[in-house]
Amino acid sequence: MRSRRLRGRRAGEGPRHPGSRVRRHRRVHRFVWLRSFPDLAERARALQAFYYGPVWQAHREAANATMLDSDDVLLLRGPGFTAPDGAGPVVATICHPLDAAAFADHVEQHLRPEPAAATPALAVHRTEHAENTFPALPVRTSEDVVVWFTVGDTASLPDLSAQLKSAPQRLRLAPVRSRVEGR
Repeated sequence: MRSRRLRGRRAGEGPRHPGSRVRRHRRVHRFVWLRSFPDLAERARALQAFYYGPVWQAHREAANATMLDSDDVLLLRGPGFTAPDGAGPVVATICHPLDAAAFADHVEQHLRPEPAAATPALAVHRTEHAENTFPALPVRTSEDVVVWFTVGDTASLPDLSAQLKSAPQRLRLAPVRSRVEGR
């Protein structure tokens, strides 16, 4: 009930949230939140309204007690992503490229399957190197990442070791629909 109040209220306080919460596959206590804002000024306004608003203030201690890790935050720029209704598993692929701009181009040219393919790469995002407009929510600023999403079963990646600092991380996610969002 507590999380339902938070999700329902948050949806009206700024960022687009329907379909933006996904659970790590086989790790039911780990969630990924994807928040989309039109610009950084709106991000600051929306997060201020939520985190200093009455609902979060009333329930933050209980909510924070359920979070195992809330420090893995990336500020990204890209088109945003919402899993399509009825989508199967969603896979987020996170890469730490040696050259972020060149690698993002490589993803677009070589890794994004044709639209007719079973698992097209959707919503390619890159690190946003701008000032964090809401410092109360720290973000990791010391790294460049390229992140993209696929829906459904995904094929193995080709060898990208010459272009990456470390092996790609693939998070298998399952969309979570709340009672508020599912009405």
